[in-house]
Amino acid sequence: MSFAKAQDLLKLAMLATRRSGVSLEEIVEEFGCVYRTAQRMTEALETTFPQTEASEGEDRKKRWHIPARYVAALLSPSSEELAALSAGISQLEQAGMLQEANLARGLAQKVRALVPPEKGTRLAVDEEALLEALGHAARPGPKPAAIREVDTAIYEALKGPFLLRFPYRKRGQAKPVDRIVAPHGLLLGVRRYLVARDTAKPISAPLQHYRVEEIAEAEVLPESFEFDAGFDIRQHAERGFGSYENSAEYGDVVWRFSPEAAARARRFVFHPTQTVEEERDGSLLVRFRASGLLEMCWHLYSWGTSVEVLQPERLRVMVHEYRRRFDALP
Repeated sequence: MSFAKAQDLLKLAMLATRRSGVSLEEIVEEFGCVYRTAQRMTEALETTFPQTEASEGEDRKKRWHIPARYVAALLSPSSEELAALSAGISQLEQAGMLQEANLARGLAQKVRALVPPEKGTRLAVDEEALLEALGHAARPGPKPAAIREVDTAIYEALKGPFLLRFPYRKRGQAKPVDRIVAPHGLLLGVRRYLVARDTAKPISAPLQHYRVEEIAEAEVLPESFEFDAGFDIRQHAERGFGSYENSAEYGDVVWRFSPEAAARARRFVFHPTQTVEEERDGSLLVRFRASGLLEMCWHLYSWGTSVEVLQPERLRVMVHEYRRRFDALP
């Protein structure tokens, strides 16, 4: 058996330790193989691991399952995986997600505790070298201020899910007003927004966005709630250019990057829904649909006179008077 096939077999064994086991369809999708190859892989799995159990599930599909204890000794993490986990913890801390960082740190400690002693020292040395090469995955620049107690309350409310109460002052209000909301998710960026339904408003009202840095205290209430049917935080996030979303601003966005800046612009993903088109003179058109004109302005300023806003007209006006020529591009 080749080294690559041995790796695939071990990966398949790991998938088979899931409570639901693994089906032929899932093997085809995971390994990008044809149905017959997936069948041969299950045959190899049964030969290599006699403890493999094959059964038919409620969906009438055959599934293969291996009790985790029979493969646990073969699943020691690699130094690259440990380094990635450490880097991920740093990224969570820098994003102000302190609760998630603590949970990931606890997971890292559990993983390391399961590593056999004879492998632990070598893995630690390799991980240290990788982290040093990565610069500890540092992310310089401004980041949101975080209040640990507020972040913890938001995390507990989302996990419940439970209603959340906090005083909040909207722009133009003299004093904060107590809000009771049903939290649906978080939008992360230079600013962080809690996406939630205000329980004082009709159920048909759109979800609201609350700036997390404006929440000085928060209380998790014992009442639970149901998430809006069909709500998906990733799809919701795509409606904004950054972490801010405004339905009144949502629409077509078209930017033209000069021929001199086109190569650099191609290396950016400005928005998940973007399409790009090269023009005859070498300039680059970038199109997408989103809101958040002010955040677009902040980003476009760094491109100076190398970018022109074609749509929307309101954004073109906002940007035009502030275009500057810079010696460097983003």
